[in-house]
Formats: sequence, structure tokens, C-alpha cells
Amino acid sequence: MSRNAKINTLLLLVVAALAVLPLLLGLGDHKEEPFTGADAEAETAITELEPDYEPWFSPLYEPPSGEIESALFALQAALGAGVLAYYFGLRKGRRQGEAHAAATATATATDGTTPAGTTAGSSAAATVAPAGDE
Repeated sequence: MSRNAKINTLLLLVVAALAVLPLLLGLGDHKEEPFTGADAEAETAITELEPDYEPWFSPLYEPPSGEIESALFALQAALGAGVLAYYFGLRKGRRQGEAHAAATATATATDGTTPAGTTAGSSAAATVAPAGDE
């Protein structure tokens, strides 16, 4: 198993433990709603400290039910994960392209031929585009 595979497995186990341990240990059993979000916790704390408090702003859109709110949150998370995956995939592809171009350039410099098998000074070699110019 490679070093990266070991690190990824360890991180996956840590994430699974963070999700499962609070449920197994019963950390939210004493509450009416055991695992509410930070917004609900903050709202409860504010109303306990200052019962007459009125918020400065109101939401632009209030979903009609909790299920719709959860679905919108999941959609937001999925879109964010997609953008991050695209970015990291693009960076990895560019890195691999640069490594391939460098390897090709090294091979060209050592034996005097291009990837197509022609000599470096011929006109056919001039038509071959570098890997990163697409």
C-alpha cells in the first residue's frame, strides 16, 4: 500500500469516526433536538440572554419545510464539491501534461528526434504543437 493510500485510508477512518462517535456515545440524548445546526443553537442562546432581541435582517428566502431546506443545503454542498473536484482534476491534468511535455523535450534533446520520429530540424517537427497549447 502506497503512502498516499495509507493517508487517505486514515483520513477516511477519521471522518467516519467523527460522524459515528457522537451517535454511539449519545452526546445529544439530553436535548429535545439532539443534533441541531449552529444557527439554531445561536438563536436559542440569544433568546435566553436577550428575550426582546429582534434580528437586523430577515432571510431572502424561507423554505416552506425542513426537508426542502435540507435538500437545498445538500445541493449547495454537491455543487461546491463538484467545483473543487473540477479544479483539482484540472490542476492534476496540467501537471501531468507538463511532465509529459518535459519528458518529450528531454527525449528530443537526447536523441535528436521528435515524438513523430522525424529529425528536430525537419519541417514536419515544426507542425507538432506543445502539449499545453490546446
